Amino acid sequence: MEEAQRLVLERAARLPAERVPIERAYGRVLAEPAEAICDLPPFPSSAMDGYALCAADTAAPPVTLPLAGRVAAGTPAGEPLPAGHAMGIATGAVVPDGADAVVPLELAVEEGGNVRIEEAIAPGANVRPRAGDVAAGATILAAGTVLGPAQVGSLAAAGVTEVQCARRPRVGILVTGSELRPPGSPLGPGEIYESNGLMLAALLASAGAVPAQLGTVADDPDEHRTAMERALLGFDMLITSGGVSVGPHDLVRSVQASLGVTEVFWGVAVKPGKPVAFGVRRDHLVFSLPGNPVSALVCFELFVRPAVNALLGASDPLPTFAWGRLAEPALRNGSRDEFLRARVVRTPTGASVSRAGGQESHMIVAAGQADALVHVPRGDGELPAGSEARYLPLG
Repeated sequence: MEEAQRLVLERAARLPAERVPIERAYGRVLAEPAEAICDLPPFPSSAMDGYALCAADTAAPPVTLPLAGRVAAGTPAGEPLPAGHAMGIATGAVVPDGADAVVPLELAVEEGGNVRIEEAIAPGANVRPRAGDVAAGATILAAGTVLGPAQVGSLAAAGVTEVQCARRPRVGILVTGSELRPPGSPLGPGEIYESNGLMLAALLASAGAVPAQLGTVADDPDEHRTAMERALLGFDMLITSGGVSVGPHDLVRSVQASLGVTEVFWGVAVKPGKPVAFGVRRDHLVFSLPGNPVSALVCFELFVRPAVNALLGASDPLPTFAWGRLAEPALRNGSRDEFLRARVVRTPTGASVSRAGGQESHMIVAAGQADALVHVPRGDGELPAGSEARYLPLG
C-alpha cells in the first residue's frame, strides 16, 4: 500500500494556479502564501466594554475619574483622552490617544458623570494592540494550506479578497460492465443496478475535484476503446470501474495499453481492492478500480483521494487517520493490509470502533452503515479487543 501511494504521488504534480475570490475559496488549496493587506487589528482596540483610562491614574485606588465622553465601535473619539479622565468604551472601539488600559464595566461604578475604580489596573490591560494578530505584509497562511472556515475568515479579516489556488482537477468516470443498468430501469436476467459512478462522483466532489460521469460501457473492446480515447483527451484524470481483473471480459488494461497508457502498477496488497491499477498517459493520471463497490470505495480513499490532494497542491496529500480501540478482535491477513467497515463511538476516554455489517467487497448497502475504515495491518495472529487501531473517517 505504501509503495503504491508513493508511486501515485510521484506522478501527481500540482495543477496550474488560478485566482479565486475568497467567497469561493472554501475547500481550495493555496498555491502560494497569502499575506495580510492590513494590520490586524488596524488600531489599538478595547477587548471589552468598560472605561478607557491611563493606568497610572489608578495607582492609588480607590480613585474617581470624571468621564470625558464615550467611544463606540466604528466611531473613534475626536480628541485624545484628557489627563486624569476616563472615557466609556465599547468592545472593539478604538482606544483613544492618552489611554493605555481599559477597566471592565463590572469592575467600575459610574455615578454622576464620574467613574469610581476600586482596584489598580496594569498598563495594556484589556487593550488589543495594533497588529497584535498579524502585521500588514506578514504571511497569514502557507502554500499548501487547505482553506477551511477559519482560514477563509482569517483571509477576510486581514483584507485579502483573492488567493492563488491550484485549478480543480477535472476527472472523467467510466464504468464498465454489460450487466449494469441505471437505477430505476427494469432489470433483466443477470442484471444489477450501477452504483459506482454516482459514488465515485460524490467522492471526487468531496475531495475538491470536478467529476464528470461518462456513462457505462459494455464489455466490448471497441466500446471500451472509443469511450476511453475520448475520456483521455478531456480530463486531468480518468477513473474506470470494473474490468480490471484477470477474467475473459476484463478488458480495461489491454485497451488502455493500446491507447498509450503506461501502467505503473497493477495489484496492491490490500483487501478489499487488490486488482487496482494505476497508469499515466503524458500528464493524465489513470486509475482502474475494481468493480466491487466497496473495493472501489477503499481504493479511492487510499490512492485516488491522495492524487487529487496532490493535484490541488495540498502539503500533506496522504490519508489522515485517527486512532481508536477495537471493540472486538480482528484477524490479521498474512499478506495484505485489510480495511474493515466500522462505526466509531466516541467516549470520554477515546474512540471505540466496531464492525458495521457484512465485510464482503460487494456489500455496499452494509458499507453504507459505516462511518470509518479500520486499518488491520498485514501480519500474523489477531489484534485483540481493546487494541489501538487507526481508522480513516468516511464522509
